[in-house]
Amino acid sequence: MAINKQYNEVQIGAQGRVVIPAGLRKSLNLKPGDRLIARQEGERLVLEHRETIEKRLQDRFRHIPRQVSLVDELIAERRAEATKEAK
Repeated sequence: MAINKQYNEVQIGAQGRVVIPAGLRKSLNLKPGDRLIARQEGERLVLEHRETIEKRLQDRFRHIPRQVSLVDELIAERRAEATKEAK
């Protein structure tokens, strides 16, 4: 993915709306009706496609075998901790 070093100034409208400049929409392949996830990172506002986030999470956990349940492991860890605390 190429990094676009172009800077664009945007203005927040009366209802908190921000218009993404046409050049950015084109380079990011954003279409009318696309839904983005907004999150704060420190003092930054980050907008991402849901699919991009899903792919990043899948890549992060890809090394875990399918037969391993992280939920079951977490529950077992919590139960072990609760048992320790109860003693």
